[in-house]
Amino acid sequence: MAPVQVKKICCIGAGYVGGPTCAVIALKCPNIIVTIVDLNKARIDAWNSPDFALPIYEPGLVDVVKQARGRNLFFSTDVDKAIEEADLIFVSVNTPTKKSGVGAGFAADLNYVELATRRIATVASSNKIVVEKSTVPCRTAESMRTILEANSKPGCHFDILSNPEFLAEGTAIDDLFAPDRVLIGSLQTPEGISACESLAQVYSNWVPKERILTVGLWSSELSKLAANAMLAQRISSVNALSAICEATGANIDEVAHAIGYDSRIGPKFLRASVGFGGSCFQKDILNLVYLSESLHLPEVAAYWRQVVEMNEYQKRRFSKRVVDTLFNTITGKRIAVLGFAFKADTGDTRESAAITLIKDFQSEKAIVSVYDPQVPHDQIWQDLQEASPLVPLDTIKKQVSICNSAIEACKNAEAVVIATEWKEFKEIDWEEVYANMNKPAFVFDGRLLVDADKLRKIGFKVTTIGRPSNTD
Repeated sequence: MAPVQVKKICCIGAGYVGGPTCAVIALKCPNIIVTIVDLNKARIDAWNSPDFALPIYEPGLVDVVKQARGRNLFFSTDVDKAIEEADLIFVSVNTPTKKSGVGAGFAADLNYVELATRRIATVASSNKIVVEKSTVPCRTAESMRTILEANSKPGCHFDILSNPEFLAEGTAIDDLFAPDRVLIGSLQTPEGISACESLAQVYSNWVPKERILTVGLWSSELSKLAANAMLAQRISSVNALSAICEATGANIDEVAHAIGYDSRIGPKFLRASVGFGGSCFQKDILNLVYLSESLHLPEVAAYWRQVVEMNEYQKRRFSKRVVDTLFNTITGKRIAVLGFAFKADTGDTRESAAITLIKDFQSEKAIVSVYDPQVPHDQIWQDLQEASPLVPLDTIKKQVSICNSAIEACKNAEAVVIATEWKEFKEIDWEEVYANMNKPAFVFDGRLLVDADKLRKIGFKVTTIGRPSNTD
């Protein structure tokens, strides 16, 4: 069965995955019309903004959109038109963890996936290749196929593919330009294999063929969860070791450097921190926990659950260390939190460690000043409100203020907490910061970012994650 030559692509969902992925596809495949659609008009307006004030921050993304938008890359709220005209449809919608019902706190909420699938079935009047781009539980494609077949027009055929993304926020454009691998899963039928080849031909415009991996549908879905779980496991492992380092006198930087030289281990994802965040790691591990329990594998579920529990422990441990170091009380003291995004080079705040730290500081009745170079103020207030839903926003604002610079956030503070590894925090004028802080002035480096010896010479008392206080 000859593969369909893809001429028009529709991407449902203009978020962190769909936007950058399909913008790069448009750039690299000038002969393919790519339309990214979303029901959120404000988001689409931002993608279409004349000054390229895009709704997400990602290094290199503006340049990609500038080159392709209006040529063969389009952003629209007309979902139905894009579905009808497309040969291939990416479903790239949000799949948050369920907050209520069966599987609450663990299972993925597939409501948006189902709504998008039903819309495709309702609108489409010709054959389509439908591609899961969202991170989904294993065997989601089966339910999508059931919905499509039950609601499709006569003679209209759908092929389902799984094509998970493996992007790291902050380096997403580089990851898309030169991916470690592109994974495409399909049913191992003539139709499925043909559809798989159609998508592979799109990627082969710039990705070497040996990096395009074609596997079974269920293997593809599970591989995404497994990859994120393994990466998060490494972070939790090194963070667990950081606690031992603080208690024994070892230095986590030196330990990580030493073990990273082992070719079987490698140096990546061995940097201790206040904890991992983002849209994927925690959500995907909890998804794996739920899947394991559903398959009656309690020991497997417990194993993966511990990765998340260690991450929560690391955040609690760090905030407690702040309190303990500040003479066992931070009531009424000003704490400057530098960074609110879950990592540098992104504006994404999902599961950010800063949210947990600030909530802990609030509970200790501290006064908190926050600065982040990319996260909008409205997003910070929204996240803090969601973290403490029973506390009115006006009450939160009595304890928390958002500043426009790191210098402003640190003014009159007792302590500075580095929660995100933004490069500018390494380069700020620490002598000016020290001059305007209350004394003794403390710095708590949760990201192994600053030169602790340099700051001590200025006069700071520095506490670094993974290093014992008595030698700091």
